[in-house]
Amino acid sequence: MESFTLTRMEMSSLLLSLTGESDHTPLHILQEAWTKLHRQEMKEGTSLNAFLSTDIPAILQKIIHGGKAKGLSLQEIAALGALIEYSTISITAMQNWVKRDFKEYLGAPREGKKYSINQAAILFMIEDLKSSLDFRSIRQLFRMLFLKPEQDDDDLLEPVQLYGAYALLFEENREADSPEEEWNPENPRDKLWSSGRWALAAEQAVQRLSHLNRPQRETVRNSLLIAAISVQACYFQALARQYFNASLFLDF
Repeated sequence: MESFTLTRMEMSSLLLSLTGESDHTPLHILQEAWTKLHRQEMKEGTSLNAFLSTDIPAILQKIIHGGKAKGLSLQEIAALGALIEYSTISITAMQNWVKRDFKEYLGAPREGKKYSINQAAILFMIEDLKSSLDFRSIRQLFRMLFLKPEQDDDDLLEPVQLYGAYALLFEENREADSPEEEWNPENPRDKLWSSGRWALAAEQAVQRLSHLNRPQRETVRNSLLIAAISVQACYFQALARQYFNASLFLDF
């Protein structure tokens, strides 16, 4: 069966919709994500067969039926993380992060016995950032962004908003690299963003954060760059694994 896959932008929208802080319901977010990949079937009137051929994991069935949720269990977060493209997140890794590596941010569930949506976003961010940074560096980055781990109201930007911001940055880069974009043979680097274009896009993203002073905006801007480029690294790592698996499988 076909797997149900979400981009990071779609996952950030889904997380926000679960809290009720979005104009869209969780069901609408999932419908849009699925429809985007099945436009031909929708056009041909074969969407039912296509949907029946899609594996809908238990966590998505729960969201489809239940709608909003203030908190998620670690197992539910892991199940959602498994749907994110290029991600290799596992429940075992998250348990280690919660109990040891990032205990100050994740050790205590914020919604009763469940983890908050912001804590879920932090787990997904760790998964992305570890493709480029070690855990010590990630903790240093979190201290600059989230200040006191036990408080949420001093964050430069809420984790779920930060996750969505760098997801958007990555998606904009991917769209610029899509086959539909016009190819300029005189400047082939136009197809893959240069460091200057990454920096400009991140700078434009933080200009809207009027509640932050200049040094704080620079911290957020640099974090967006680090995270978005880390997602790009996740993509290349996933691509390398695909080629390696193909080499092993086709060796006959």
